[in-house]
Amino acid sequence: MTETAQLSLHVPEPAVRPGGQPDFSNVKIAKAGAVPRPAVDVAPEDIRDLAYSIIRVLNRDGEAVGPWAGLLSDEDLLLGLRNMMKLRAFDARMLMAQRQGKTSFYMQHLGEEAVSCAFRKALRKGDMNFPTYRQAGLLIADDYPMIEMMNQIFSNESDPLRGRQLPIMYSSKEHGFFTISGNLATQYVQAVGWAMASAIKNDSRIAAAWIGDGSTAESDFHSALVFASTYKAPVILNIVNNQWAISTFQGIARGGSGTFAARGLGFGIPALRVDGNDYLAVYAVACWAAARARRNLGPTLIEYVTYRVGAHSTSDDPSAYRPKTESESWPLGDPVLRLKKHLIVRGAWSEERHVQMEAEIMDEVIDAQKQAEQHGTLHAGGRPSVRDIFEGVYAEMPPHIRRQRQKAGF
Repeated sequence: MTETAQLSLHVPEPAVRPGGQPDFSNVKIAKAGAVPRPAVDVAPEDIRDLAYSIIRVLNRDGEAVGPWAGLLSDEDLLLGLRNMMKLRAFDARMLMAQRQGKTSFYMQHLGEEAVSCAFRKALRKGDMNFPTYRQAGLLIADDYPMIEMMNQIFSNESDPLRGRQLPIMYSSKEHGFFTISGNLATQYVQAVGWAMASAIKNDSRIAAAWIGDGSTAESDFHSALVFASTYKAPVILNIVNNQWAISTFQGIARGGSGTFAARGLGFGIPALRVDGNDYLAVYAVACWAAARARRNLGPTLIEYVTYRVGAHSTSDDPSAYRPKTESESWPLGDPVLRLKKHLIVRGAWSEERHVQMEAEIMDEVIDAQKQAEQHGTLHAGGRPSVRDIFEGVYAEMPPHIRRQRQKAGF
């Protein structure tokens, strides 16, 4: 009997630490237009390789190439550009507001605007998103009023959620935006359940689940995949791989699967990876997945390969765990600048018009902020009534809650 070596625990390490040279050599990027576009009714086992490649439409010259191109008009693309720019301007103002003490908390979308803004355009009215805290673009792209978003962030007297949610945890049934949960991954099983209910009722609405790379380590993620694959739920399972969880690099949650999309293969779910900074590619892949769901072909898992440029939240300092210049080295570029370049190449846009639009959008965002602040901010002005704490918890208020409300003076 031979002796064995001492056991040792493997702990994945990021390629580089703060102060080091950024390194994305492990990100294998397919040439734009090189990944085929399969038929909507393709068998999952026939497209296993799409879980390891990256679908791209825009090349480095700003041209749209390949089989996933050609779905959007100039008007569609200009609207997409405007939505992404509006989200970016909104972020900038709300981040500043947090630093000024007007709200307690904020989370940016910087570098990830294309994912949610393009995806929303692939859905229909009545479809339901179950988002995380970094998909506000779903609301922006659906024309949800910025003033209402700001009221919620400021927790003021006009907050549509009456101060009962953390800032940026929006909710709008009308706009297909299920209430954000602070408990990560819960929305994944909720989305699958909602989609199953839609199918049981012979409805036509589909659901979209959203999760970050770090949260795929949660058990809810795997439970959702079991039910989605077993019952062929009409749901799109989105994974936003922005390279970093709160302060942990993606390798911790990914494990040995190679890619996050590959997680779907073991469940028999078609899985694709897409360039999350390519508005055209995100839209095309989302349309493909939505078509599968609407034709009773079941779920699709999509991994959006992108990069979180800013901090995880206003409570985070990314310089403690990654190089300060890492975002500048991200090989897939900036989604806003890439779409801008494409529109200029198409002759539908110019540098001058872009500068003008930036100014117009910022004026619009500042005006919305002024109106929202008239209803109060975190430490000034009007705020929701304490009475609202007790409302909306039960369909019929039980006696013990009624007594608590009375003790509070309401």
